Amino acid sequence: MSQSTTEESQAVADEQSVKYREVERLIEMIRPAVQSDGGDLALVSVDEESGVIEVKLQGSCSSCAISSVTLASGIERIIKGRLAWVTEVKGGVDEEIDFESSFAMGRGGYVPRFID
Repeated sequence: MSQSTTEESQAVADEQSVKYREVERLIEMIRPAVQSDGGDLALVSVDEESGVIEVKLQGSCSSCAISSVTLASGIERIIKGRLAWVTEVKGGVDEEIDFESSFAMGRGGYVPRFID
């Protein structure tokens, strides 16, 4: 591999890392609003080339009737409005939690679990 090809590859990787960090920072800014209603927001993936971001709503969002509205009208609008390179925000809810547990988290009751 030539020197210029290696440098170009590194430049692309650096740009992608910058985009990923941009999304991470923005998600961290949005999370407190979702957490205040007993939910949480997790970044699943970032495809820098296509501009597609995937997120997952967790906690009480799993039992919330308007979680799809939160995703489309709130989270997607914010991310696409602040990051011009983002073309789509996909997502869903964490279906691993049962309805009763999700509902019991209620407003502001969700404390995210950190996985080491």
